[in-house]
Amino acid sequence: MTWTPYYGAVPGERGTTFRVWATAPQQLRLHVTQGSRTTEHCLTRTDGGIWELTLPEVGAGARYAYSLDGGDPRPDPFSRFQPEGVHAWSEVIDPFKFMWSDREWTGLDPAKVVIYELHVGTFAGNGTYGDVAARLDHLRDLGVTAIELMPLADFPGRRNWGYDGVTPFAPSRAYGRPDDLRGLVDRAHALGLGVIIDVVYNHLGPEGAYLPQFSPEFLTKKHETPWGAAVNLDDTGCEHVRRLLIDNALHWIHEYHADGLRLDATHALIDTSRQPFVAELTRTVHEARSPRPLVFAEDHRNLAEMVLNADRGGWDIDGVWADDLHHVVRSAVAGDNHGYYQDYTGSADELADTMRRGWLFVGQHSRHEEAPRGTDPSDVEMRRAVICVQNHDQIGNRALGDRLNHTVDPASWRAVVTLLLVAPMTPLLFMGQEWAASTPFLFFTDFEPDLGKKVVEGRRREFRDFPEFATVEAAERIPDPQADATFEASRLKWDEVHEGEHAASLALHRTLLDLRAAHPALQASDERSCDAHALDDQTIVIRREHGGTCMLACVRLRDGGPVTIGSALDGWDVLFTTEDPRFAADPKPPRIDLARGAIEFARAGAVLLRGKK
Repeated sequence: MTWTPYYGAVPGERGTTFRVWATAPQQLRLHVTQGSRTTEHCLTRTDGGIWELTLPEVGAGARYAYSLDGGDPRPDPFSRFQPEGVHAWSEVIDPFKFMWSDREWTGLDPAKVVIYELHVGTFAGNGTYGDVAARLDHLRDLGVTAIELMPLADFPGRRNWGYDGVTPFAPSRAYGRPDDLRGLVDRAHALGLGVIIDVVYNHLGPEGAYLPQFSPEFLTKKHETPWGAAVNLDDTGCEHVRRLLIDNALHWIHEYHADGLRLDATHALIDTSRQPFVAELTRTVHEARSPRPLVFAEDHRNLAEMVLNADRGGWDIDGVWADDLHHVVRSAVAGDNHGYYQDYTGSADELADTMRRGWLFVGQHSRHEEAPRGTDPSDVEMRRAVICVQNHDQIGNRALGDRLNHTVDPASWRAVVTLLLVAPMTPLLFMGQEWAASTPFLFFTDFEPDLGKKVVEGRRREFRDFPEFATVEAAERIPDPQADATFEASRLKWDEVHEGEHAASLALHRTLLDLRAAHPALQASDERSCDAHALDDQTIVIRREHGGTCMLACVRLRDGGPVTIGSALDGWDVLFTTEDPRFAADPKPPRIDLARGAIEFARAGAVLLRGKK
């Protein structure tokens, strides 16, 4: 499919074409600065509020802005770059001048996808695309197959998680220029790594969102979301909104060679139309080019329809974030029971049920939501559930940004990592997880002062129901999202990677990912269920098969004790234990009696056995 950009300012053979959707103004004027000369131009309005103009003398590098009905110049909401921030003039970018070298790249294999989620600004160095590119060798050697970049659309201020983006087509100038992002993707492909970009279509950030000023129809009061009026997918003018969002998705795929998209909070994309928007976007992205890009969704509803094939009436999304496993694990090893954790007991039976199905809630009543939650995934391939033991939300939405490895003992940490990486679902790691990073990942922003003050107050009010933050004095322990120190504390410390328990955790992750890559029986599965069951109140066993090979993973999340797998395992071999000296500074190997099918754990841990069917 040939890509022809529609929105924004795009240079071509006849000059630069400026095109913007703006239903609000009666008159729209274009201001262009090129060199020392600034000119003004009237645009022609077409049906539906599309204004356009081609200027032969204008090329890449020119700055431009629009004025609505004689008002002050505004940045282009469809800009491809905002070099001086989201409130300043836009820059004309040529999306086709970059010299790509990834023609031989064959794309991502869904069975082998292992996702590594990272935030560009805190991952490495000075927080640029180039700094990420410089660390890609580490990720290749780790054994992940794709990086997921937290949202890139430009945001107000110097730092942000990315979910407050306001210029959907412009990657943030905080991380570099557009061609620096292209260089990162090109380098990733050269090393055999795919790139997934996190996109936010359910809302715009609270500062610098000029798009609704140009076209109020972008939002609708027909539906409400946690961020206010919903993005308009089914009200008057929705056809333009749907088109621009799908064009945005295609722009990441074509102009940046992204291998996939992760759609943020699709449960907040409220759509009562006959054709679900997310299904339409997924189909269009799948058809955009070869190798076929993937589409993932963050959605807490556990809807099987989203990940069923289109020929079975589904939306054909390649994977959905299935947080139940994280919540069960966290309840089991860290004892969490507030908020959404109140729905989980952390029992081995609950964990085995989650492993068998891909997610736990299939219609049961949720105390947290005060309603039934989930649908039956028995017709869904296991690989379409994306699982983790931590991600940016599950760390950063904690008051102190603490990671799971900060809370649990090393033995339990090794056990849950093993569980994650032998599961038949698609695993996701969060940056620094592989070496059990010492740094937190905190919530940080850089809004204008009045808004920033409200964010700080809201953040501290959010945790009043937690006993440890119930008083005003205790709430002041919660780091200020606006403070430089909060952002700086969230930067990974690469100098700790090869030290002590950090090095041991890195060796654990590398070994498990090597085993997963080498053995199809340990990879993501097209099967509709997993053979998993509880052996006692804190141990589960998982059986994986492929061809003539069988793998048994016995995972004990807490404490020591004896377990019986259930049958003699003569002729099997021990492929892996978490008490290997490479992974444990003070190894306490479990006693394994294959003839009896019995294991006695000295403490929490995991054993991986290999045999024949």
